[in-house]
Amino acid sequence: MKQILTSLSLLIFLFIPISNLQAQMEKEKQVDELFTKWDTDNTPGAAVAIVKDGAIIYKKGYGIANLEYDIPITPSSIFHIASVSKQFTVFSILLLEKQGKLNLDDDIRKYIPEVPDFGKTITLRHLASHTSGLRDQWNLLSMAGWRLDDVITKEHVLKLVSKQKELNFNPGDEFSYCNTGFTLLAEVVSRVSDMSFAEFTKTNIFEPLEMNNTLFYDDHEKIVKNRAYSYYPDSSGYKKSVLNYANVGATSLFTTVEDLSLWAMNFADIKVGDSTSINKMNTLAVLNNGETFGGALGQFVGDYKGLNEIQHGGADAGYRSYFSRYPSENFAVIVFSNSAEFNTGGIAHQIVDIYLKDKLKPEDKPEEIKEASNSEAITVDENVLNTYVGDFELQPGFVISINLKSGQLSGKATGQPEFPLTPISTTEFKVEGVEAKIEFIPNEGENIKLIKLHQGGQIMDAPRVTESNKSYVNLADYSGEYYSEELSTTYTFTVVDDRLVAKHSRLSDFKLNYVKDDMFFGEAWFFGQVEFIRDENKVITGCKVSNGRVQNLFFEKIN
Repeated sequence: MKQILTSLSLLIFLFIPISNLQAQMEKEKQVDELFTKWDTDNTPGAAVAIVKDGAIIYKKGYGIANLEYDIPITPSSIFHIASVSKQFTVFSILLLEKQGKLNLDDDIRKYIPEVPDFGKTITLRHLASHTSGLRDQWNLLSMAGWRLDDVITKEHVLKLVSKQKELNFNPGDEFSYCNTGFTLLAEVVSRVSDMSFAEFTKTNIFEPLEMNNTLFYDDHEKIVKNRAYSYYPDSSGYKKSVLNYANVGATSLFTTVEDLSLWAMNFADIKVGDSTSINKMNTLAVLNNGETFGGALGQFVGDYKGLNEIQHGGADAGYRSYFSRYPSENFAVIVFSNSAEFNTGGIAHQIVDIYLKDKLKPEDKPEEIKEASNSEAITVDENVLNTYVGDFELQPGFVISINLKSGQLSGKATGQPEFPLTPISTTEFKVEGVEAKIEFIPNEGENIKLIKLHQGGQIMDAPRVTESNKSYVNLADYSGEYYSEELSTTYTFTVVDDRLVAKHSRLSDFKLNYVKDDMFFGEAWFFGQVEFIRDENKVITGCKVSNGRVQNLFFEKIN
């Protein structure tokens, strides 16, 4: 009997690990299926790492790191991870605060006096939480005629910041994602520590955590072994997406999914820093009015299907990244890609769905956007579709243009690419590529006067931009040269084929579309709303340009 019991115990002992192993293998199979499209020898791809209870439980690479030399992606491939870099910049500031060398609530001008005095105190905390009101460096550089594949250094950014005359808003009043703040924070680290930012992070973070394949890339000519290069899709297949950034803080961290896993583990089992610093990073920032907005310090804090999620994504050139942590489950997911069309955040959440299935609550969908199957395909009469064509203003300067070509309705929002519209009823059209729909509100006249955008649980009205004013606009009034002292650059506005066109010495020409009196919107992403300014004699003296992360940047009419 004793022998039988011993044998039975052994069987039970063996059964449990085998059962667990089978469950783990099934989850890994499901993860692999998410990357099927990219698991080839002729496309860019991705790398993934999954961390649970202080250990990497799965890691793998898919696709090709270098399409010219057919080098495959592995978990040891080094990626540029764009804005995921920001949390390391904040952490560096917190390490210096712990040493008593600075305080989060210090004025930035204490360390970088070149930052203009806007009459308002901008603190390090404002910079770390995107609440400074500063204009974004990438938007400014693009407006100044820079291409984002130009060599862009820290010095270029600092010079541009030093010439700014206005803020987007008072510090602490609003949230507006701002890369400039993190470039400045990295410079603070450098000046306070008397080390380059790359050297400081290597010495104080990466080496102690044994992140041996991680570095801040502050020299665009530096050779990085085992680097994955980035790509974007083209009619011929893929093309290289060149990145020459030589500035750090907001971006430019090079790392692997293996190394970033060590960073993920440090939040639960602290080897570098302390719980006070980590708690500061994880705590929601508060605006002047006492409200929160989902942003913390270098991270975003929210809810994913009932679980607390702390995350950040990144996108530069063709690189895409997403890093999310779920502290209650001691679980983290890391997804990197070298393809511009890869949705790292979407894939990361699908992985969470697989591994934490039993911990998740059903997602509350505010509104289901129906798909029209082939069997129930809806056809709308072209005469009806013609009544939908026109420009609709969702917000001042932000217009959705509805177009019709060969019986197919499409839309184009200010500064964004065109998107097809698929009918799900005679008045409702799904926006392809996102969870959104446009509803055309019927009226007694010939043309639709109002559309409603349904997205993210919100319903937003967009009235038609009236055609009556357009016919009375003299576009020649707006022609001339416009100079920005803050950007040291000039645009020439001229009339071509009854359209106002913007020209710049380093950029492709783009059109300015009429919205209403003295207001246009540009078809370049960095040239959104253009509001022309007149003096007391109704003579145009300049214009103010806004593009989301830059508000009301003034151009003087000089000719």
